[in-house]
Amino acid sequence: MTAQELTALYKKFGKKLKKISEAKGMSLLQVSYNCTIDESDISKIEQGQFNITLSAIAELAKGLDIIFPN
Repeated sequence: MTAQELTALYKKFGKKLKKISEAKGMSLLQVSYNCTIDESDISKIEQGQFNITLSAIAELAKGLDIIFPN
C-alpha cells in the first residue's frame, strides 16, 4: 500500500469514527473519558492525521461502547 493510499485510508476511518460518535451523540471528551485516548488525539484520528494502531481502534470501540462479536 502506498503512502497516498494509507493517508486516504486514515481519512476514511476518521470520517467514519466521527459519524459514529455524532450518531451516538457523544463529544470527543465523552469518548476520551470512556477510553485511554486523549481527546486531542481522537480529533487527529477523525481528521486522518494520526497513524492509528489496532489497539487504538479497540480503545475507540470501548469509548464508543461498540461491542465486538465473539
